[in-house]
Amino acid sequence: MKYLITCLVLFLSLFVKAQIPVLENYNQIWTIQSKNSSESMPLGGGDIGVNVWVEQGDLYFYFSRSGTFDEHNTLLKLGRVKVQLEPNPFKDNEGFRQELKLKDGYVSVSQNNTKIKLWVDVFSPVIHLDAVSDVPVNMKASYESWRYKNRDVKGKANNANSYKWAPQGDIITYQDSISFENNAVKFYHKNRENTVFDVVVEQQKMESVKDQMMNPIKNLTFGGIMKGKNMMPAGTYEGVYQDTDFKGFSLKSVKPSKKHQLALFLHTKQNENINLWNDGLQDLVSSYKSKEKKAEKNTTTWWNNFWNRSFIYIKKNNVTEKDSVYQIGQNYQLFRYMLGCNAYGKYPTKFNGGLFTYDPVYVKSDLPFTPDFRNWGGGTMTQQNQRLVYFPMLKSGDFDMMDSQLDYYLSLQKNAELRSEVYWNHKGASFTEQLENFGLPNPAEYDWKRPADYDPGMQHNAWLEYQWDTVFEFCKMMLEQNEYVNKDVKKYNGFILSCLRFFDEHYQYLARKRGRKTLDSNGHLVLYPGSGVETYKMSNNANSTISALKVISEKLLKISSKDLTQEDIDYIKDFQTRIPPLNFREINHQKVIAPAKSWERINNTEPAQLYPVFPWELYGVGKPDLEVAQNTYFLDEDVKRFRSHVGWKQDNIFAARLGLTDEAAKYNLLKMADSGRRFPAFWGPGFDWVPDHNWGGSGMIGMQDMLLQEADGKILLFPAWPKDWNVHFKLHASKNTTVEAELKNGAVNIIKVVPEERRQDVLNMLEMTSQEKINLN
Repeated sequence: MKYLITCLVLFLSLFVKAQIPVLENYNQIWTIQSKNSSESMPLGGGDIGVNVWVEQGDLYFYFSRSGTFDEHNTLLKLGRVKVQLEPNPFKDNEGFRQELKLKDGYVSVSQNNTKIKLWVDVFSPVIHLDAVSDVPVNMKASYESWRYKNRDVKGKANNANSYKWAPQGDIITYQDSISFENNAVKFYHKNRENTVFDVVVEQQKMESVKDQMMNPIKNLTFGGIMKGKNMMPAGTYEGVYQDTDFKGFSLKSVKPSKKHQLALFLHTKQNENINLWNDGLQDLVSSYKSKEKKAEKNTTTWWNNFWNRSFIYIKKNNVTEKDSVYQIGQNYQLFRYMLGCNAYGKYPTKFNGGLFTYDPVYVKSDLPFTPDFRNWGGGTMTQQNQRLVYFPMLKSGDFDMMDSQLDYYLSLQKNAELRSEVYWNHKGASFTEQLENFGLPNPAEYDWKRPADYDPGMQHNAWLEYQWDTVFEFCKMMLEQNEYVNKDVKKYNGFILSCLRFFDEHYQYLARKRGRKTLDSNGHLVLYPGSGVETYKMSNNANSTISALKVISEKLLKISSKDLTQEDIDYIKDFQTRIPPLNFREINHQKVIAPAKSWERINNTEPAQLYPVFPWELYGVGKPDLEVAQNTYFLDEDVKRFRSHVGWKQDNIFAARLGLTDEAAKYNLLKMADSGRRFPAFWGPGFDWVPDHNWGGSGMIGMQDMLLQEADGKILLFPAWPKDWNVHFKLHASKNTTVEAELKNGAVNIIKVVPEERRQDVLNMLEMTSQEKINLN
């Protein structure tokens, strides 16, 4: 009997070791209160982000919303809330518990028979705090603002706005309006009529068309109201949190109660008349009463559906601790959750912190600025970084969340086309890197100290000059939505065509300025001067650009021909004849992809020679000439020298796309390991800020590509996945397909393929021989 019991225990222990985690395993549970805001927990929904923490017995949260740009294009937080209960159940750490409940999308804080639930309505801009206690308690909730007065912005603090290192005159963050009103606290920031938009238009010589241009920040007003059930004003106070003085506006409960409710209603509107903003806020508050009973249930349902549409759960075989392989599975879910918090923002989730930044001194000790600070600007969209935040949403099936990024570009089309007309008198949308939210280059990167005869359409910047092609990666996402879920993308056709037309007309324009002919001897465009991403400068025929033009023109014809005019179709086909071929070279007698036909200098550390692999997918597992791309990865000295996992680096993606399992495992383990901060997915600062969203996005892409790729109509499972990493995943593929599969102790179970007829297209690469893999290419 003892022998049988021993065997049974051994069997059960092995069984437990082999278990693959489920979503609930990844909930973050803290049993000690936080030291400060850097140890906060993210919460959000719709277009709102909240940082929650308990410090010295008091509950705090910062709250932010998509699109709250001030006059200087700083992405301002809306404030901080402090909640105190009396008697205080959180006076020590004994029995303390703070938990992020991923499945239902809320944060719970509990101790001493008291529980506080914080959640954000996905469908209305409302933040909720619900407190329940076994005994009656008093609640005091204070709205704390550091913008209770005008604040001068000096030195590096300007890195949070569009002026960066080149402020023009005195820069002031103007004070908000804050007041008690009807037993509530109302707060808002109203932009003045003149903003950085006006400064940039004048700087960049666009005054002649200013009245035609979209201006998103003039008279923009944002803020809200904080109110609680049976609460009344309790005065104001002043204090200092970390490096920033503030003023608090308190509400207190009328009497002790076992239940307390607090809500913050947020409203944003661009209008000269503040009364219209007030009316909109009041309409939100009054109309919400009829929705309130179903709001929590609807939000919970949204989060449940969000988690059901895709996932990756990982555990290394026969390892019981939360090892590094466990961490990357956890952090994939945690970062995707953070992206879900801005599912429906008017503006895309920013690469440099999203909606979850906190006091900057905890990122870099020499930056003692207000909580509004982030590096690399608030309204400045760095496209090479932004793309990494949104590409993983294709395979995760989060197509509804992509509109914030893609429709943002549609809003900029007119301004980008006006650039081409004003500067060069030709057609096409001209997009630059370091792009303001009104479609013009960032003024600091454009440069104030420019030669008098310098082309006014150009950035006078060694890193960014002639870098026009990053917009095509968003064009690719636009079109691939149709390939994945048959989404109607015809609203993007004119935009994509305009981006292609810019390259066609602008490089013929530049050639005409150099000489008599506009094309080379083969009838191809001469893409000079160009830029091989931000690295190979003054390039001739950069492969990153050539790949973009080739892939986008082909996809546009394939997907949208039925919605294009015959004239447009004929133009695209004619344009395709002018796209130059890719460039190659030899290293150690092996053929490799070159960055460009030629270049004059190297300015950054991103390997343009691997852009035909990602994002353009001309090379990869199951595609022709895979060995050429693999040679490039292993032999090119620049590629090796640039290699890293930090920030926006994409070596984890390149390796996965090329079927290099050991390399993909190595760099994805580094990329998606715990951040070293209390919340594991608060990576950074890397090259940018904390939490670094292009760090997390590139990690998501790399993990997805290790598990699933497509080639020639086939769905390739585990193209770069270690056989001893147990995994259960569900990902999306083209043709409205989802694949759910499990790898456990070396055995693969393809659980479900939707639609079922696509199961015949699924190939398990772990079971393929080396020769079969070679035959795929």
